[in-house]
Amino acid sequence: MATLSIPLFPLATVLFPDGVLPLQIFEVRYLDMIGKCIADGSPFGVVLLTHGSEVRTPQGDEQFEQAGTLATVQETIEASPGLLKVMCRGASRFRIISSARQPNGLWTAEVELCENDHAVPIPSELQGASDALDRVLESLGDIPEERWPLLPPFQLDDCGWVANRWCDLLPLPPPQKQMLLMLDNPVIRLELLHDMLDEHGLITS
Repeated sequence: MATLSIPLFPLATVLFPDGVLPLQIFEVRYLDMIGKCIADGSPFGVVLLTHGSEVRTPQGDEQFEQAGTLATVQETIEASPGLLKVMCRGASRFRIISSARQPNGLWTAEVELCENDHAVPIPSELQGASDALDRVLESLGDIPEERWPLLPPFQLDDCGWVANRWCDLLPLPPPQKQMLLMLDNPVIRLELLHDMLDEHGLITS
């Protein structure tokens, strides 16, 4: 598998491939990081915080999951002195081989990329999850496009894409999202999400 050296952004959220990640950045370490990513067109890694704060503290005791998702900056929404708002998008998943904190507090890591989900058509018994997501997408017509939680292209016939979008939308505990992120089989991921949707009455027969 391919390896990369990337900066890390530990956050209290889980980013999924093709997911949308709006960020408001004001710490110098991350302003520098994002500036370089924009200039180079390079990604950074989003990892789930397990201990510590998103904002740097004197203790500097961040701990995070050893797997996450590459993020690429799609657009700069707003920039002012000391504040940058950007919209990012999830790409490939990765596992951390080694990591180190730089003098400015920025974490960097050597990572191994995980294989992307294979395109798998949605089995008939899981079609309800796709149909429910389609209804959500139809409802987005009432929301300004810049506030959409999902971005096209929409792949309602693909197990991995539908499962990942439900992971984005549902208020699941971050550790549960992390587990779903790292499931290698997109059909199993969708089965688990389908069961959750069914339990909450979101699947119609």
